[in-house]
Amino acid sequence: MPVILDAFDAPRGLRILARTLVWPFQWLGKKGDPALPAPTRALSALGPAYIKFGQVLSTRPDLVGDEMATQLRVLQDKLPAFSMDDARRTVEDELGQPVASFFSAFSEPVAAASIAQVHKATLRETGEQVAVKILRPGIERAFQRDIDAFFFAANFIEFFSPASRRLKPTDVIGHFQGVVQGELDLRLESASASEFAANTQNDEGFALPSINWELSGRRVMTMSWAEGVPLGDNAAIDAASHDRNVLGARVLQLFLSHALRDGFFHADMHQGNLKVAPNGDIIAFDFGIMGHIDEYTRRVYAEILFGFIKRDYQRVAEVHFEAGYVPADQDVDAFARALRAVGEPIFGMDATRISMGKLLSYLFEVTERFGMETRTELILLQRTMVVVEGVARSLSPQLNIWDVAQPIVEDYIKQSIGPKALVTDAAKTLRVLARFGPRLPGLVEKALIRQVLEEGPMEKSKPLFTIIISGVVGALAATAAIFLLAP
Repeated sequence: MPVILDAFDAPRGLRILARTLVWPFQWLGKKGDPALPAPTRALSALGPAYIKFGQVLSTRPDLVGDEMATQLRVLQDKLPAFSMDDARRTVEDELGQPVASFFSAFSEPVAAASIAQVHKATLRETGEQVAVKILRPGIERAFQRDIDAFFFAANFIEFFSPASRRLKPTDVIGHFQGVVQGELDLRLESASASEFAANTQNDEGFALPSINWELSGRRVMTMSWAEGVPLGDNAAIDAASHDRNVLGARVLQLFLSHALRDGFFHADMHQGNLKVAPNGDIIAFDFGIMGHIDEYTRRVYAEILFGFIKRDYQRVAEVHFEAGYVPADQDVDAFARALRAVGEPIFGMDATRISMGKLLSYLFEVTERFGMETRTELILLQRTMVVVEGVARSLSPQLNIWDVAQPIVEDYIKQSIGPKALVTDAAKTLRVLARFGPRLPGLVEKALIRQVLEEGPMEKSKPLFTIIISGVVGALAATAAIFLLAP
């Protein structure tokens, strides 16, 4: 059996079977780190994928309670570190030279999470202080074990519970696997950090560390060091005279701005990945999990949020049907009434009195009643929204998310769904037509010749007429595009 367990490249089915058979016995023999609280110890003993789940729960004291959330917050960046010998060995293997050749100082770990740990170092050439992120040894195999167990559980649930198939548990795990695989290559994280920095360089009150590409690789990432107070330490934030109400609102607005404006957002925004700089800027770290949503999905998401903000539940329901989120055979008016039952209790109520557990429970009932399936492309967006709201409310318990979100969503609506957006969309369409216009006759002719060969000689009179029409259309499109887009 140990041979099978170590066969990282074995077929997934074989790995799942082997690991499922021995996993309960391995778990029975694990006690975890006795220095950790019991829930944290259990999740850390189970594996890195379970730690990710605990990190999400740590941002929601309204769901798990203040004491549990505080205990789970250890999972964000205070897990047991791996040895300095392993850290130095990884850096030397990745960068090809001894640590001392790059760094004049290299500290003990300053933060440790499920995937990696961070060391503070000083560059030998410039004296600049940097943060060096290093993947945990064997983290790829550890994650694969967890994923195999998740796939087994998802397949088991789908087989024995047909009603659960609308939730697509197997697809959800597959999506999670893809996200995790990207997180295990720090070159991809460096690229994400670079793109994120380019998108947000003009965002007021927001800062990112810069990447040192020469000292980064697949298992090591070096970035500039940024001093700040952890966003999860309210006492330190108050001591530094930062306004937690402002910070809570800013976290939520930054997330919405990045998701709607850019379609590229930080998808792991728990307190362990956020700091407050001395000047009050929010500093984000850890870009292993980034979310991407296309323009159409952004517009749908914005319209849904805008509808809730305006309490226009009929429009919210219609958007769900137009986007295909609700099966077409359902009643749009009944769905609107169900959404009203979700939204109305929230408006005008102090945030501390809202039971998020009851709200999520009712939302789940609604999705089941109307046969809504899980949309894997929205999983990261929905998950991050839950986490960000939890972070914002941990800073400002009375925060009303709808009031905070309104200016960001309204601005996006004006820019992307109003008259200006129609002109922009038309210009984009004309650009495409102008680019392909000269090729349209040839493309159409090839397609129609293929059709003639398949259908017989009776259709031979069609190509000439269609070629002429397509040529005229292409020429008109190209002319219009040149006219509209000329400087």
